[in-house]
Amino acid sequence: MLNFTNKFSKSSHNINNSIFGLWIYLMSDCVFFSVLFINYILSYNSMLSTISNNFYNIPFVLIETLILLTSSYTCCLANYYFNTNKIKHVTYYLSITFLLGICFLYMELYEFIHLIKSNFGPDKNYFLSSFFTLLGVHGIHIIVGLIWFVILLLQIYLNKFNKIKNNLYCLSLFWHFLDIIWVFIFTIVYLFSFNILK
Repeated sequence: MLNFTNKFSKSSHNINNSIFGLWIYLMSDCVFFSVLFINYILSYNSMLSTISNNFYNIPFVLIETLILLTSSYTCCLANYYFNTNKIKHVTYYLSITFLLGICFLYMELYEFIHLIKSNFGPDKNYFLSSFFTLLGVHGIHIIVGLIWFVILLLQIYLNKFNKIKNNLYCLSLFWHFLDIIWVFIFTIVYLFSFNILK
């Protein structure tokens, strides 16, 4: 009994350390994204001399936003069903979240390719460089999240349930964080910038 209690306490201790470590990482990432946002805002003068308001395809980006927010909801459902021990539902909603993340990433890459073909590449000036950097860094985070989803689904397939709870909780925090960052991107990079150019 004492041995089981020690194992349980060690397991809980490791979980707490993982979550604490993730929170530290997310706080540092907040600072990093803040710097990227400030850099983007400082490029507004360059923006005004470079592009017009048709640079921003707001309906397209709105669809992107809805896809990412929906993926956040399905990720919540995966957590909910894990707590009710319905593993099939967890797998189902994690898979949907993964597919929505793929859709979002595809749309972001499509936008990048379209802008580069339209002679709005990141090498043109300060504004476009900061625009591509901010969105590109967010996109890299999305790729990391998608890889994490694959690992988690693999753990479920291999019945490694002792590792799933911690990973699922940490992945959910990470994914919701990316959604929050995207809301700021949609507001500042698209809506606010679009209104400035009007």
